[in-house]
Amino acid sequence: MSEAQAFWPVECPEGEPDLFVCMSCLNEVYRSKVPTGCPTCEALSAFEAFTLEAIQDWGTDELITKAHHACNKTPHSVGYTEPAPPKLAQPLDDPSA
Repeated sequence: MSEAQAFWPVECPEGEPDLFVCMSCLNEVYRSKVPTGCPTCEALSAFEAFTLEAIQDWGTDELITKAHHACNKTPHSVGYTEPAPPKLAQPLDDPSA
């Protein structure tokens, strides 16, 4: 288990499905990325995009829980930027304050 999972990033237009489910085992889901092979069933190229609402309609409780968890993670997309660091207050002994 020391091997790191490899992923391909997937850019999803705003409003388009961004949760990718393995259609072979229906047990793995990732947001805005696809693994090079399913970690559960080792299927290749078996992932299809769905919305959270669609997964809630047909998914198992485990898959729905994983989908919610994936939605709460920061997506691996080009549009993500780190928040700006907080501004520092001026020192108390600064005469210009």
